[in-house]
Amino acid sequence: MSKIENIAVIGAGMMGHGIAQIFALQGYSVVLMDVKEELLSKALEGVRSNLTLMAEKGIGRQEDIDPAISRIKTTIDMSEATNAVQFVVEAVFESLDLKQKILKELDASCPQDTILATNTSVISITEIAHKTRNRDRILGTHFWNPPYLIPLVEVIRGEETADWAMDKTYDLLKAVGKHPVRVNKDVPGFVGNRLQHALWREAISIVEQGIADASTVDECIKYGFGLRLPVLGPMENADMVGTDLTLAIHDYILKHLESSPQPSPLLKEKVAGRELGFKTGRGFQEWSPEAAERVRHNLVEYLLEWTKGRAS
Repeated sequence: MSKIENIAVIGAGMMGHGIAQIFALQGYSVVLMDVKEELLSKALEGVRSNLTLMAEKGIGRQEDIDPAISRIKTTIDMSEATNAVQFVVEAVFESLDLKQKILKELDASCPQDTILATNTSVISITEIAHKTRNRDRILGTHFWNPPYLIPLVEVIRGEETADWAMDKTYDLLKAVGKHPVRVNKDVPGFVGNRLQHALWREAISIVEQGIADASTVDECIKYGFGLRLPVLGPMENADMVGTDLTLAIHDYILKHLESSPQPSPLLKEKVAGRELGFKTGRGFQEWSPEAAERVRHNLVEYLLEWTKGRAS
């Protein structure tokens, strides 16, 4: 089994160029592929902007930026992108049909021991691999946005994924400074998004029922239990307070929590009324362009500071 030295990233969008950046910065040769040259040029500009901002914040060095970018080659030719690589990350638009098409093409063109990873946040890995022949080398890698700042990557086993593919992917991600976790069963949403959207469902329900407004819901998380989440996960917390107390609380409260398998009627109403959040200036709350930009800025600043602290 060949050593991983050369990597291809298919799709140069928001996730793709950030994933390419991760590997290039750690010394890997990366081929970044997309369908238009202008998308690739924009992607390299994005990588430079990301690395410059990080260096300005004391994360990495300015002198490492040009060498990292020089390790990213771009192409609009799939066969050129995958000619001599040992690991491929597909990072195209979140469409089952498109991902199936690309994985089928990759499976037919890549060497037999090349690992094929699909970056998806919710789509079944088994379904994405369905039209391929060599499904043992196909797995999921769910990078979180922005991928160069969020350490977590869920490594998801499809129904036919081999142990060797899981192990090599886990080790590779660990080597480039990510925090990989193994997801042993291919279920919709994997782990992170199942947890995240369970919280969102309850949050939206609280607003819908008039229990509290949207800003209050966010304040209860940001100024309450959200503060301890980086150092105390829910399973640790359950053990800390005791499984007996956790059982007593659940015995009382779970029947009162939102359990609908359908999206919230309030959410459907918002979308139907074109209240789409930042992009239209109104969602669950009102958003001026300045307010929306402030939230985005604060998020990036927080992640940069967190990353800097982690690196020190």
